[in-house]
Amino acid sequence: MSLSLLAGCGTLSDSGDDTTTLEVWLMAGSLSADFRERFVRDYESRNPDVRVNITVHEWPGINEKVRTALDSQNPPDVIEVGNSQVAEYVEAGGVRNLTTRVYDLGGDDWVPSLAKSGQVDGYQYGVPFYAANRVVIYREDLFRAAGVTSPPRTRDEWLTVTELLDEGEQQGIYLPGQNWYVLAGFVWDEGGQLAVERSGTWAGALDSPEALRGMAFYERMHALGDAKPGSDESSPDELQVFADGGVAQLIAVPGAARLITEHNPELAGKLGFFPIPGKTAEKPGAVFTGGSVLIAPERNPEAETEAGYAFVKRLTGRKWQREMADTMSFVPNRTNLSDALKGEPGGAAMAKAAKNGHPTPASPRWGDLEANNPIKDYQTAVLRGADPKAAARKASEQISELLSGGA
Repeated sequence: MSLSLLAGCGTLSDSGDDTTTLEVWLMAGSLSADFRERFVRDYESRNPDVRVNITVHEWPGINEKVRTALDSQNPPDVIEVGNSQVAEYVEAGGVRNLTTRVYDLGGDDWVPSLAKSGQVDGYQYGVPFYAANRVVIYREDLFRAAGVTSPPRTRDEWLTVTELLDEGEQQGIYLPGQNWYVLAGFVWDEGGQLAVERSGTWAGALDSPEALRGMAFYERMHALGDAKPGSDESSPDELQVFADGGVAQLIAVPGAARLITEHNPELAGKLGFFPIPGKTAEKPGAVFTGGSVLIAPERNPEAETEAGYAFVKRLTGRKWQREMADTMSFVPNRTNLSDALKGEPGGAAMAKAAKNGHPTPASPRWGDLEANNPIKDYQTAVLRGADPKAAARKASEQISELLSGGA
């Protein structure tokens, strides 16, 4: 999907007035269309010689697109990437080192963990954009109609409520077959891991008893909706599926609620949030602590490079970080904006869930795995009836090969 916010394209406008065109890649689910439009108006008013063209990409398959762009002679000027992908792209080459710009960008105020996600070997290549983790977004009206007066706090309660809501044409939950981020949380809850490191070598661990229990719970939840075993978050678009109605719950970042109501304004005021329940009420379910950083490719003309830097500085500065927290319920990149999510229901649920947050395995080749993810194939195989142990063993072997540098 491309959001074109200008008439012309290329480095110079067709009118010959030396207007610079700034090409920006953002990811689906990060910013709403309204937010993007407001920010671009603000940026262009401050930079009248620049016109911004934003292209919105889906997460599946993005690794190869970014690698290809970085290797080209005409890459985008700014690219949003996942907080676990920076090392992969830096190793591939073509990412600008921004270490000397950190002070000017306000890096002294960055949340340390977010700043670190943009670093490789102590150098700053990515500028922290936001952090977020998943929660359950639910239809308050459907819960009330089913007689459910408060969100579940344990897995058992969650199953009971979801079974109650999964009736007739209504789905108790829409859980895509290949949402490996959600599976990871269930695996962590059971004490398992996706991969483990032993003596400097990484190996897949989906075939452990703990990880298999996590997959078994995923199966039970997936069965309480109509998502296909081979579906992921973007195919079909899970936010559109939820917005179309007839779905009681969806697991997504809180900011997805704003995108859902853009698709279907009738759902405004009907959406609530709660942390993914854990095995006990005292501890929420485990979640992947995600987020994004902004990188700047090296192979661009000076005018575009400076215009891109100004874009990044403005978008990651205090004003628009606070606006993003208010609008999208993301955790801002600055410690001095810690109050930005106070009183915001989605943000409050996310903050509770973050207490049991986990990163992906710290292998430098994890980005290679996400680009060719055997975890997703494993999920689909099990949901289609494959023997879980055998499928987990196969996936673990593939994970081991990928993390060791194999094809």
